[in-house]
This record gives sequence, C-alpha cells and structure tokens, in this order.
Amino acid sequence: MSNMYEQRWHKSRYSAGAENCVEVREHAAGADIRDTQNRDAGHLGVPSAEWAAFLVAVKSAEL
Repeated sequence: MSNMYEQRWHKSRYSAGAENCVEVREHAAGADIRDTQNRDAGHLGVPSAEWAAFLVAVKSAEL
C-alpha cells in the first residue's frame, strides 16, 4: 500500500495563469488543500466522503 502523502499536489487546469489558486493532493483518505501562494502555511485535510460530495456539487454547478 502506498503512502497517502506520496501523491503530488496539483492545480485545476482551469486555473492556468491565475494568481490566487489552491492546490489539491488527493489520496485514499480524501484530499488535502493548500494555498498556492502560501504553501508553507499548511493544508486543510478533507475526508473522502466530503471531498467526493464537493466535487459532485462543483461539477453540477451547485457551487
């Protein structure tokens, strides 16, 4: 089993060129989110069920 923190941070392809972005690192337990311009400030961990619900809401234009 791989370490959940071996996953790479990434930005949405829709944020190309934007200065105010967040980066996401998805893993089996959910996702970690951090500020692109302030990476050393830490990250917010989100459990997998909540991350999946967020993605559904974004894709359906609810958010």
